[in-house]
Amino acid sequence: MWECSVAQDVWAGSCSRIQKCGGEMDEFLHLFQYMMSRLSMEEFEFFLVQSWLIWYCRNALLHGGVMHHPGQLNRRATDFLREYRDAQGSLAAGSVPPGIMQNWKPPTGQLYKLNFDATVFENGSGIRAVIRNAAEDVMAALSARGVAVGDSEEAEALACRKALEFAIDAGFSELVVEGDNVLVIHAASSSSLNWSRLGVIYDDIGCLAVGLRHVVFNFIRRSANSVAHLARYANVLDEEVVWLEELPPPALDALLSDSSFLIE
Repeated sequence: MWECSVAQDVWAGSCSRIQKCGGEMDEFLHLFQYMMSRLSMEEFEFFLVQSWLIWYCRNALLHGGVMHHPGQLNRRATDFLREYRDAQGSLAAGSVPPGIMQNWKPPTGQLYKLNFDATVFENGSGIRAVIRNAAEDVMAALSARGVAVGDSEEAEALACRKALEFAIDAGFSELVVEGDNVLVIHAASSSSLNWSRLGVIYDDIGCLAVGLRHVVFNFIRRSANSVAHLARYANVLDEEVVWLEELPPPALDALLSDSSFLIE
């Protein structure tokens, strides 16, 4: 992590305090403790992200033959940290106090709300997307099986992309897109390049969004995403199921629940 000549080139592009640390450590744990005692929290966070990037890019070189320029890794570390802090700020600003239920609310004007969600199974994933208007009428809905995924963020990112493709194919172009995964919503709404392993998926989402007349991405709690949360229904499907201008039976109870809150 430190003696490798390429890693040294990476550290050379870091702040001066990091450049002067770590040259005589035999174990990474000792280096970790030493850095933690010498660096500010901001510098220490940068050191951790940079260490992870070195490890990640070393694996990429070994298994894929791709070599990244040391200067590029420093820029990526800075971008990763900025995106993480922005996401934390967005989460804090948009959070609902514990114990308070958040309910689905219809969109304003002529907009349509596109709620999406995903569920991870042992042998794949499930995707659900529901499009509703200001009158709370269901205009279109989709349930589909997805591919096997590594984690919930990947499943949600794929669900977001599939939901947008479905909405566009169904003829909708003015959308408020809602999901209950803050990482996916933040990445989907960001204009910055995404260098994560899911960057290609988020790039696809961005390209789809550009083609819409109006689009806004909102993070909501699961309680306000209950209709789309029924993505687990896709576990029993062999092919995609689409409902147009009719109530999807698996979501009927959730739709009735949303309607009762609107009446109140």
